[in-house]
Amino acid sequence: MLQVLNPATEDPVATVPAATPADVDAAVARAAAAQRGWAAAAPADRARLLRRFASVVDGHVEELARLEVTEAGHTIGNARWEAGNVRDLLDFAAGGVERLNGRQIPVAGGLDITILEPLGVVGVIAPWNFPMPIAAWATAPALAAGNAVILKPAETTPLTALRLAELALEAGLPEGLFQVLPGTGPVAGNALVEHPGIAKIVFTGSTRVGKSIMAKCAGQVKRVTLELGGKSPNIVFADADLEAAAAAAPMAFLDNSGQDCCARTRILVQRSAYDRFMALLTPAIEEIVVGDPSDERTQMGPLISRAQLDRVRSYVTDDLTGIRGKAPEGPGFWFPPTVLTDVPEDAPCAVEEIFGPVAVVLPFEDEADAIRLANATEYGLSGSIWTRDVGRALRASRAVRAGNLSVNSHSSVRYWTPFGGYQQSGLGRELGPDALTAFTETKNVFISTEGPAL
Repeated sequence: MLQVLNPATEDPVATVPAATPADVDAAVARAAAAQRGWAAAAPADRARLLRRFASVVDGHVEELARLEVTEAGHTIGNARWEAGNVRDLLDFAAGGVERLNGRQIPVAGGLDITILEPLGVVGVIAPWNFPMPIAAWATAPALAAGNAVILKPAETTPLTALRLAELALEAGLPEGLFQVLPGTGPVAGNALVEHPGIAKIVFTGSTRVGKSIMAKCAGQVKRVTLELGGKSPNIVFADADLEAAAAAAPMAFLDNSGQDCCARTRILVQRSAYDRFMALLTPAIEEIVVGDPSDERTQMGPLISRAQLDRVRSYVTDDLTGIRGKAPEGPGFWFPPTVLTDVPEDAPCAVEEIFGPVAVVLPFEDEADAIRLANATEYGLSGSIWTRDVGRALRASRAVRAGNLSVNSHSSVRYWTPFGGYQQSGLGRELGPDALTAFTETKNVFISTEGPAL
């Protein structure tokens, strides 16, 4: 059994069964049977059921949000957005079902067409940092493309996933088409990855685990999409609107308590603007409200677990200087907003993904130095560039090796635009206009016009 704790209080809130390899095997058999009928259904019927699923989710946004607050410690405002994002992803994917078109390619002596066919059964391994939306990133387009989905949520956050599976049945999706199997990574997750009946694995999590999954999938030439770690830069040039950049910087790495692969945890500031930027940043950090995630005024909640709290603490040693905000004391996995200064650019806190409310500030001299620092990482998921110079914004956007960049903002993820990373931040792209095609095979068919009559 898996025990779910409330990270704000450390109180147990639920226990759920942990799936075994036999459970995975049975789920794959059910999914394969359901997928055949789903793929054969008229596109309009699949789209209609997905829209109905979205509508049912919409009717339970507050319930799902409260579950997310309880199991993940997300602020209530963020949790409502996440539940709404699941609804919107289902609607968006439904809109693509009837536009999942092949092509007609000019050839001599006949007609050549391509057909996009579903893969079959897709395995989705979702993380604990954004349990609802990231699960939906893969589930919604995979279902829309005609696949069945088996979702393994993280051990610490299975409750919203289980509820979404119930809502899918309530909406009329076929039994077995969308299943949720809570369990541990080494047991249920590994069984899903290695099962020959799973056509593709979509994994969001650490780079270390992602590499292991990729290696296991290679043995079966199994498709894989990986969304892994990040150590994203927030580049502030001296000509930027420093007030706006400093005001936006805290939540660029404190959202979800810093448990975000896109968190801008390396704040790179041009040396000539460094003192002014820090004078603006200090009060902005100190004023962040950390506390009860169910309180509408709270901006940052707890970390997910004791293990994560210990990990974050290990990076913030007593010899480091910087800015500290406030956090509750007593029960719960609390860590204050923290900005570290005067650290070497190759220090562990400056190059490793901490996955907590900790950022470092590093000065740079000029544009070339900023790009060098921004790219001095094995990751490449996201980043921000603050400047009033359009030419510099374009040059920097082309030079920074990351899959998702923002200019004069910190936006990274929209369900209608592509998302994914460079280097060890992952493989493949999710979301956006091509999301459904990532869950299809392309079949090429040539029809001769010069042979016997059909």
